[in-house]
Amino acid sequence: MNSKIFKLKRRYVRIVTPSGYKISNIEVTPVFVPFIEQVKQAMAESGDGTGTAIGVEEAWLGVDAAICKVTDNEGNQGIGEIIAWLPETGISVTQVNSSIKDHIGKYLIGESPFNIQGITAKLDKNFARHEVAKGLLDMCLYDLMGKITQRPAYDFMGGCPVDSIPLAALLPLADPSIVKAFAQMFYKQGYRTFRLKLGKSISEDLNLIKMMRETFGDKIHLRVDYNQAYSTYDAIRAIKAIEPFEIDFAEQPVDKDNYLAMQYVQKHIQTPLMSHEGCFSVNEYTMLAEMNAVRVFGINTERPGGITKGLKVMDYAAMRGLGIVLHSQPLGISSAIHTHLTAARYHQIDYATELFGYIMIEDDLIEEPLNYHDGRVDIPHGPGWGIMLDEKSLRKYATGPTITIN
Repeated sequence: MNSKIFKLKRRYVRIVTPSGYKISNIEVTPVFVPFIEQVKQAMAESGDGTGTAIGVEEAWLGVDAAICKVTDNEGNQGIGEIIAWLPETGISVTQVNSSIKDHIGKYLIGESPFNIQGITAKLDKNFARHEVAKGLLDMCLYDLMGKITQRPAYDFMGGCPVDSIPLAALLPLADPSIVKAFAQMFYKQGYRTFRLKLGKSISEDLNLIKMMRETFGDKIHLRVDYNQAYSTYDAIRAIKAIEPFEIDFAEQPVDKDNYLAMQYVQKHIQTPLMSHEGCFSVNEYTMLAEMNAVRVFGINTERPGGITKGLKVMDYAAMRGLGIVLHSQPLGISSAIHTHLTAARYHQIDYATELFGYIMIEDDLIEEPLNYHDGRVDIPHGPGWGIMLDEKSLRKYATGPTITIN
């Protein structure tokens, strides 16, 4: 450690800053973790095997992810995770690995993991876009800083005013009897916020929302996700039909690339809109907001790319008075990361966080699972993300060789 002494108003303040720690090695492993059988069966109800109205050709059978390790010259290691699903991310795990191996990984070697701003600027200047790959490296740095200093990662993000956070439950696009059964099960487990997949038809959407309100009354919060199901004018009709039932926000009702349609829909409804498939960079988030096309930002470790940019977007949203929600269906590493990110901006976040991977997948790839209880999850307070990668599970679910940059 280096220490500098500053004389400030006749008081001596010793500031201790880590030095000598340099990134020496990067490893990325592709994995695939299947969904449990019950989840696959529920998703099959949608017709395309995804549990959504997105209408793709291949069923969604599990989580494709890249697990990254960034190691320094003292042997400290930071870890991160991204999930990739081509209909949404538009980039595969193979492409993420290639981006890191062939292009951007080299820019971290020899750098201090504490030089977050410098590394971010270097990656952005040398490699346009590809926020998912850059974000994977970024999140590893926060874990690595925590491991070096023996402090939780949230200490480098704004602190942690709470020990647990409330969660939302995800309900697939399925027969109303199945949706109701899942909702009642999750309600008994303590969940009070539900995200419903909609988009089969306006009348079927309305019947599902009616069923939820008739079953639970005003004891729950509802959010809906259309997965780009509707045209501009049908989206307006669909959302107006369910507005009397108090919807927190509606996610991606129209095509992901049609920002003008999002703007038009938002202008003609009361319910806040949120884009998901349509934004992967800081500029895309701010553009949608400046167009008044959304009133809620949906954020995860892939969008807008890691921790540094995620915090930037969240602070922008808070200044603009926009809603913020963190949501994903990740493995264990990214789930822990989401809890730290939520905690670090806890007083700016309006909605329950959605972390549903632990229910959907057969293995979370961490040694000790997070503590989910009463519709909440505890924030792990150990060094970095507060969790450890399960190396045995990593090897079991690996779909290809580990790439190494040093």
